[in-house]
Amino acid sequence: MPGWIIPPPKAQTKSRAEFQQERKEKVRWLVAQGYLKSERIREALLKVPREEFIPPAYRDYAYREVPLPLPGARATISCPHSYPLFYEPLGLDRGHRFLEIGLGSGYGAALAREIVGAEGLVVSVEIDPVTYAYAKRNLEAAGYQDIVLVLGDGGPGCPEWAPYDRICLTAACLMVPPPLLEQLKVGGRLVAPVLEGSAQYLALHEKRAEGIEKIILCEVLYVSLRGRYGVREVS
Repeated sequence: MPGWIIPPPKAQTKSRAEFQQERKEKVRWLVAQGYLKSERIREALLKVPREEFIPPAYRDYAYREVPLPLPGARATISCPHSYPLFYEPLGLDRGHRFLEIGLGSGYGAALAREIVGAEGLVVSVEIDPVTYAYAKRNLEAAGYQDIVLVLGDGGPGCPEWAPYDRICLTAACLMVPPPLLEQLKVGGRLVAPVLEGSAQYLALHEKRAEGIEKIILCEVLYVSLRGRYGVREVS
């Protein structure tokens, strides 16, 4: 992945206890760095074992601040800080109906499920069938049976479960696909990496009765959105 140095694959050597300790240390680091403020997001990050959503050859690197390869075309699991980077400005919380575009490893959906709780709903859409199958296995193995998983193009959203309180895109787009904004509740929030010139910026969109308010949060680096609303890349 351009812009990141991916560590070399290796056999797993770390124990469950070592991973658990690294998870606690990573959460403390996220708090210290200002990425993490919400207690519900903190509890989810402590509970969900990130390493179980990563291929064995990269599992020892689970808590490093680097994206790691996944099965599928250009698929990665984002850096650990990326999850509170998205979920904190969204204000993701108990009871929310949440739509994720880009299932990836399934880790983000698992975190979201813990955050929204039994009263909420998580729907996640993945365009790559290989990545989708991998994430589905991960979520089932981890005991997450009630996340709605959809194989298909995420740009049109998932109207069957709309409207949503919160939506996130985990791939960069030139503009947020209009169907996603249509499926967002008034008062709802959407976060997505948006391309502007040669740079990508994480942008928060809040839907109000009079229109969409957009706030640029920070510069980021994500793979491009695929499908009908995707970005055509030059190789």
